[in-house]
Amino acid sequence: MTDGEVTIAPLSSEQAEEAIGQLAELLMDAVASGASVGFMPPLERPEALDYWRGVVAAMREGSRVLLVATENGRIGGSVQLALETRANGNHRAEAMKLFVHRRSRRRGLARSLMAAAEAVAARLGRTLIVMDTRKGGEAEKLCESLGYIRYGEVPQYARSSDGTLHTTVFFYRLLPDCPQAGSDAR
Repeated sequence: MTDGEVTIAPLSSEQAEEAIGQLAELLMDAVASGASVGFMPPLERPEALDYWRGVVAAMREGSRVLLVATENGRIGGSVQLALETRANGNHRAEAMKLFVHRRSRRRGLARSLMAAAEAVAARLGRTLIVMDTRKGGEAEKLCESLGYIRYGEVPQYARSSDGTLHTTVFFYRLLPDCPQAGSDAR
């Protein structure tokens, strides 16, 4: 990406279908660069496309929101909100699959994507966001810097690209501008 203006916005399911090739490239780059996002390298294009087709289906069902960072028509990052749809949990969302392409890193995109995801979650009436990440990684530092609260860790939770089992750290954040968040909001 160049130094053009970056736009962060949610995509409709139709827009996600149109951008599925770029989204597949983004996922393949994340896996190739060692991200612990549920896939093992080498991630081939057909598998990446299948993953994104599943995301589009969840978007159509109303259980997923996809936000992307674009610059000059090119996707440089994304994050998803998995929306709990059961009545006892429809106040929460899970932030997941935060990807920033290697060509776009170190420019604040992950932080901006998370801020946009929180804003969308609040607009949708979500008062709680949960997320998890590999212990010791950049995403853990990001969660802490954004005010997410660590509520636990599980050893040997996820396998990395070299086969090593890593500890996963779990975080939550009560959204501060939501009336239901109460006095524990940070």
